[in-house]
Amino acid sequence: MNNQQAKQRVEEISAFLHEQNHAYYVLDNPKITDTEYDALLKELSELEEAYPALASANSPTKRVGGTVSERFEKVPHQSPMLSLGNAFGEADLFDFDRKVKQGLGEADFSYICELKIDGLAVSIQYENGHFIRGATRGDGTIGEDITTNIRTIRTVPLVIAEKGFVDVRGEAYMSKQSFAALNVQRDESGEEPFANPRNAAAGSLRQLDSKIAAGRQLAVFVYGLGATSELGDISTQSERLDRLGELGFHVNKERRKCANIEEVIAFTSEWTEKRNTLDYEIDGIVIKVDQLDGQEKLGLTSKSPRWAIAYKFPAEEAVSTLLDIELAVGRTGVLTPTAILTPVKVAGTTVGRATLHNEDIIREKDIRIGDTVVIRKAGDIIPEVVRVVLDKRPADSVAYQMPTQCISCGSDLVRLDGEVALRCINAACTAQIREGLIHFVSRAAMNIDGLGEKVITQLFEADLIHTVADLYHLQYDQVIQLERLGEKSATNLIEAIEASKQNSLEKLLFGLGIRHIGAKVAKTLAQEFGSMEKLVAADHEDLIAIDEVGDKMAETIECYFEQVENRQLITDLGEAGVNFTYTGKKVDVLSLTDSSFAGKTFVVTGKMEAYGREEAKEAIESLGGKVSGSVSKKTNVVVAGEAAGSKLTKAESLGIEIWDEEKFINEINDSKRD
Repeated sequence: MNNQQAKQRVEEISAFLHEQNHAYYVLDNPKITDTEYDALLKELSELEEAYPALASANSPTKRVGGTVSERFEKVPHQSPMLSLGNAFGEADLFDFDRKVKQGLGEADFSYICELKIDGLAVSIQYENGHFIRGATRGDGTIGEDITTNIRTIRTVPLVIAEKGFVDVRGEAYMSKQSFAALNVQRDESGEEPFANPRNAAAGSLRQLDSKIAAGRQLAVFVYGLGATSELGDISTQSERLDRLGELGFHVNKERRKCANIEEVIAFTSEWTEKRNTLDYEIDGIVIKVDQLDGQEKLGLTSKSPRWAIAYKFPAEEAVSTLLDIELAVGRTGVLTPTAILTPVKVAGTTVGRATLHNEDIIREKDIRIGDTVVIRKAGDIIPEVVRVVLDKRPADSVAYQMPTQCISCGSDLVRLDGEVALRCINAACTAQIREGLIHFVSRAAMNIDGLGEKVITQLFEADLIHTVADLYHLQYDQVIQLERLGEKSATNLIEAIEASKQNSLEKLLFGLGIRHIGAKVAKTLAQEFGSMEKLVAADHEDLIAIDEVGDKMAETIECYFEQVENRQLITDLGEAGVNFTYTGKKVDVLSLTDSSFAGKTFVVTGKMEAYGREEAKEAIESLGGKVSGSVSKKTNVVVAGEAAGSKLTKAESLGIEIWDEEKFINEINDSKRD
């Protein structure tokens, strides 16, 4: 066989096997026997071995995996993979319907209901018809490159009849049957079984060895598009799903178009009862406005689309015995009680621990060691103790008493004014320092790969780190001594620590664990001040001028930077080379010079129908404006909704321009058109 003949045969077999994969795994309608399939796959493999130049990255032979990745590369999403808002009952669905009608006005629309697969969100990308990349959702903006593992999933077509760039969004999952078989296998080999199919799917996709992922029998249901032009003349989500199916994707058939919210509620009720009849886990129903122009008109918030919502099934409950109450000290010194339970299955997972929140909850529910208790998974995620079954309480039961001293350092526990939590206020408490280190390296903060809780604990107990700045002085010779850390892992860890120095300022601010400063406020502070030096120098007025920062938060920030040890920590981090500036996206005001917002300072007050406070702020900033929390002579425009109070009065006295909601919306629309 010459090279041309081999090329022709490889193309014939590849195209035929792609068709058979689709028929078997997507359509559930095999057209050839396993023996015939295996024979053709063997022939293709032999041809690729004899003619290496003919071996394509998307060959059917690559379904078995084999590539071992040293670490997952980060992949920026061209369009964000947003999460959905949640609905927990009919009232939430009616509220969602009201907002949709309000946003669409007189426009006719319908809904489409889709099963919410309990899996791992993925992005699957194609260039000129060929699969090129697979990525996890990550934080919604940046995911992890899992291309080699996605390639092994048989329900994912490697070649599609669509040119250009196509970014398909879907949910990777593991069937209940595959999950059960995998856990039997793990049990026989002495490995710990997975808790549920979702964890098994996520763990499989994050395997460095794609052969392992290939053997896990994963599948993907696709449900939408990312940064992609529409696939033909399509005007609804229903048509989009049909088209994705035509292209060879695995699209869930259990979907329904609904004319109104009453039909939506009927669909959610139907599947609340039928959910356990499926061979895969679902945790709710996704409701979307079907018309794509309606989706575009409703738009997005910073976190989720306004045109879709996820109805979550009612939480399942189970009964267990409370064996003990475990206490832990968090990074802010709060003492948190956790119930240790006789393991019991709740909502598809085995639960052995449940939150008790705080001392007041324990006292209010009169929860005692030895009690029979009802467990529920709140939103199907966090297990909690709902109530005690009093008629099963042991005769010798005694009320539980929280300690008066810290279980870590022995200092007296206190209750600060207005708080329900017991708190250790000893800054030298080892438990708080350790938890603070764990928080600093977490994904939402400095995101240092390889520095998990176990490694941090080892470093802390080995007296190698005391503050977060010490992390940046760790050497390879030190970390290689840690238990179960090989040469490659030690090298990767040092490289990850070094790479984290380049993070944008908001990551560092959140990582410092300043009380009341979450990830969102940290980003706002970083954007507003631009550098650590300017933030440290800011006074109370500078801070409260920011819309999201109130008096209490400003006092906390000031207090943090006034403490000598904290200023020293900032100095140490700077000397270690940690970046102190904001490097994220900034609005290009020069490109928005015709906008009514560019370069102006706005104050938003009162209640508006179409915009929440945060949504209004996002709209203003996207058009080059700045939002302040207080009215001053520097304010250019006050946007006043209903029941606007003292800010409106002050603006009138200063002669500042005032817009009502209608004017605000018109200016936004005009600026977007410009």
